[in-house]
Amino acid sequence: MARLQENLKPKQGAAILALLASRSVEEAAAAAGVPIRTLYRWLKEPVFDAAYRDAKRASFGQGVARLHQMCSAAASTLGKVMVDAKTPPGTKVRAADSILNHTAKAVQIEDLEARVAELERAGDSKKKGKG
Repeated sequence: MARLQENLKPKQGAAILALLASRSVEEAAAAAGVPIRTLYRWLKEPVFDAAYRDAKRASFGQGVARLHQMCSAAASTLGKVMVDAKTPPGTKVRAADSILNHTAKAVQIEDLEARVAELERAGDSKKKGKG
């Protein structure tokens, strides 16, 4: 994100952080100290939009990392439920299953992102070879 934020004004960087932390554009504008119309205008600018999308990807990546960390605990919960006859398994199994499913989806997304990045690199090297 630092690479993309180099092209932004300090208020725009603050606005991106506010957008990530706020429930609405209006709330983000107030938190960043910019008029709502200005923030809506920035959201239409390609450089700002690219930096905002990059920041959202970074934030999502942190969430995915947390899911990976919780995967082991989810597996442990499933194991405990399976061996403990006294514990009602329903809620715990659903929660653990949810964590495992989200982790599996996150791995699929990461794999897809890697494949897209490789295709982009291959496309860039073909362009450089022709230029």
